[in-house]
Amino acid sequence: MKLALLGATGGVGSEVLSQAVAAGHVVTAVVRNPSKLPANVDVVRQDLATPDLEVLTAALRDVDAVISAVGPHRSAQPGIVAPATAAIAHAMDCAGVRRLVVISAAPVRVVPSTHRPHPPRYDPGDDLLMRYLLSPLIRRIFGRLYIDLAAMEDLLRDGSLDWTSIRPPRLTNGPFTGTYRTAIDRNLPHGLTISRPDVAHLMLTVLRQPQTVRHSVGVAY
Repeated sequence: MKLALLGATGGVGSEVLSQAVAAGHVVTAVVRNPSKLPANVDVVRQDLATPDLEVLTAALRDVDAVISAVGPHRSAQPGIVAPATAAIAHAMDCAGVRRLVVISAAPVRVVPSTHRPHPPRYDPGDDLLMRYLLSPLIRRIFGRLYIDLAAMEDLLRDGSLDWTSIRPPRLTNGPFTGTYRTAIDRNLPHGLTISRPDVAHLMLTVLRQPQTVRHSVGVAY
C-alpha cells in the first residue's frame, strides 16, 4: 500500500514507520523535523501546529491510507491533536483519500466533550479496579490530554472519512510480540499496558479490516 504517516518521529510513529517499510509499504512521512528519519523514506516537511493545507494535501494525494500517530509529547502540551486531525481530515477530503487510522487512548470513552457532555460513567470493558480507582486517577492527572483526544474523535464521527481510532492503555517501551487482545468500541478487562511496537502493528493491521471502519478499537495484553 501507499501510506502517508504523520507523527513518524514519535514513539508509536517511528514503530509504524519501521514496520510499514519492512512490510513493503511505500511510505511518505509528514514531519516537522525530517533529520530523524531514514534516507529510504519519502519526506514532506510540515508542522501540523501551523499546517499549510496546500502542502499537506499534496503530500496525501494518491495514497491509499493515512496513519496519524500525532500526539502530545508531555502533559504540558495539550490541545494539539484535535486541530492537527482537523487539518489532516480537511487535506484528505481535498486529496480524495478516505481511509484514516489514528491513535487515541483507553479512557476517552468516558471523557466529556462538546458533542458528548454526559458520556457513560464506565467503559463496558473496564474491570472494577479500572472503574473505581485507576480510571478516575488517570483522568484527574491527564484530563486535558484526554479532552483533546475526545474532541478529535468527535470531529471524526461528524465527518465522512473511513476512520479507525486505536485506544491503548499505558504505553510501554516493551518489545514487539504480535500477541495482544482487541475489542471493538470497548476496552479490555485487566488490560493495563501495551507496547508501542504492538500498537504500531495494530494500526497497520486494521487498515485491512473493514469491520473497524468508523469504530474505536481497544487494545491491551
